[in-house]
Amino acid sequence: MRSGVLWLMAGLSMSLAGCAVTQPQSNEPPPLSEASFNTRILELETALSQQCQASAAINEQQLDQQQVLTADIREVGSLLRHLRQEVASLEARDEEPIIIREECPVAEASQDNKTLLGRSEWVGLPSIGTYLKARVDSGANTSSLSATEITRFERDGEDWVRFKLALNEDDVVVEQVRDKWIEAPIERRVKIVQASGEESRPVISLLMTLGPIRENVEFTLNNRTHLDYPVLLGRRFMMDIATIDVAETYLHERPEFPGGAPSDQAADDEAADQDDTEE
Repeated sequence: MRSGVLWLMAGLSMSLAGCAVTQPQSNEPPPLSEASFNTRILELETALSQQCQASAAINEQQLDQQQVLTADIREVGSLLRHLRQEVASLEARDEEPIIIREECPVAEASQDNKTLLGRSEWVGLPSIGTYLKARVDSGANTSSLSATEITRFERDGEDWVRFKLALNEDDVVVEQVRDKWIEAPIERRVKIVQASGEESRPVISLLMTLGPIRENVEFTLNNRTHLDYPVLLGRRFMMDIATIDVAETYLHERPEFPGGAPSDQAADDEAADQDDTEE
């Protein structure tokens, strides 16, 4: 009987041990108190506020950097445009341009005795290095020079103009300057009213010789290839220094320039003229 009791006690011990092994253990944290909850919420709010402030500072810094980069890009773009213009200008020119500088005239003609001119005369342009035929017309106010590819630009804060002489194949000129670029400061602009409308033309000043006359003359620039003479001399030039005899032509010798024909060969070129009227 005693052995039976021992067996019963052993069985109960094993049953109790099994229950102890299979009983699950709880891992849940202990419940928070109200004070701990509020403290945790404040910590989270503070951390979030700090992150927002840091993000705003980074965004402001990036915006400043973007504005600086945008300004730099615009400046570089402006420099590139100017460089392209300069490169295009240099590529368009085979040689250095003729740059017109202000020259002082030499008073070779007496102001008391006016020089007599024919309706057609040879004029010399020393700063360009050529002679050209000119129509003398007291009906025109301002003198005019035939020009093409007229381009305005700025040099040292002043308005300048770049152009080439606009000439026909039969126009007499020192050949080496026929296609040369010429650059000169703009003295002023004039408004020309024609049947086709109004036109603004630049005016430049060039030292001009005609017989004994050596004067700075203002010329408007416009294409005269549809006319017989590349130069027109108006009454502003003739005032107080010259008179015109429309029955005469080429009363004064053609000036000579390096690369040009001698003056004693001008007769053949003069004989080719047609007695046409101009504006």
